[in-house]
Amino acid sequence: MSREFNVPPVIFPSGGNPNTGPQRRLPTAPFQPPRSSNPGIPFMSFDIGSSPAFTSSSTPQFGTISAGGAGVGGTANFDDEPPLLEELGINTKQIWNKTASILNPFRVKSDLHEDADLSGPFLFLMAFGLFQLLAGKLHFGIILGWVTVASLFLYVVFNMLAGKNGNLDLYRCLSLIGYCMLPIVILSAVALFVPQGGIVIFMLMGVFVIWSTRVCTKLLVELASCGDEHRGLIAYACFLIYMLFSLLVVF
Repeated sequence: MSREFNVPPVIFPSGGNPNTGPQRRLPTAPFQPPRSSNPGIPFMSFDIGSSPAFTSSSTPQFGTISAGGAGVGGTANFDDEPPLLEELGINTKQIWNKTASILNPFRVKSDLHEDADLSGPFLFLMAFGLFQLLAGKLHFGIILGWVTVASLFLYVVFNMLAGKNGNLDLYRCLSLIGYCMLPIVILSAVALFVPQGGIVIFMLMGVFVIWSTRVCTKLLVELASCGDEHRGLIAYACFLIYMLFSLLVVF
C-alpha cells in the first residue's frame, strides 16, 4: 500500500515553467532605468542625439594675455619680450665696455661709468675669491666684508673733503671700487704661477695696486664734483684700499 507525502509546490520567480528553459528579457532603451514598482523616485534621462555635434568651430576660445599686458582675445607675442638679463637689470654689453675701459689705465672713459651697477663688481669679486680658493685661501666672506667697509670709508672721506657740494652716493662708490678691483683680480690670477715670498710678487703687487689706484682716482674725480681739488687725498684713500686687498694675495 503506497503512502502519500504532502510536498509543497515550487514557485519560480519568473513565473514560468523550468522545463521550458530560461526566458529572455527584452532589451531596454539606452539610459532608461528598469521599470520599478515605486514611482516616487524620479529619474532623469538624457538623449545623446539631441546634443550638438562637437566640431572645431565650437571649440571655446580662451583669451590669452599679450606680451604688452593687453587684455583678453589677443595672442601672446614672446618675440617682443626683452631678454631675461635686461629684466634683471644686467646689461652685459655695458659691463664689457666698462671692463675694457679699466684695462687701459691711461685712457679711462669716465662717461661709461655714469650709470652705476653692481653686476660687474660682483662678478669681479667672485672671480677674485675663486682665484684665492685655487691658491688654498677661502676668502669669500672677507672680500665681501672688506669691500663694504672700504666703500663706506671712501664715501665718508670724499664727502668730508667735498663738504656740502659733494654728490658722491654710496651706490656709485661701491660700483667704482668694484670695477677698479679688476687689476687686483688679474694679480690674484698671476700669483698662482709666481713663487710666493719672492721679489717678483712684490713688484707685481706694486704695479697692480698703482693701476687700480690711478683708475679709481680718475673716475672719482671726473664723476663727482669737487674732487679735483683733493686728488692727492682721494688717491691716498684708494691706495690704502687696494693695498689691503693685495695683501690677501701675497700673504
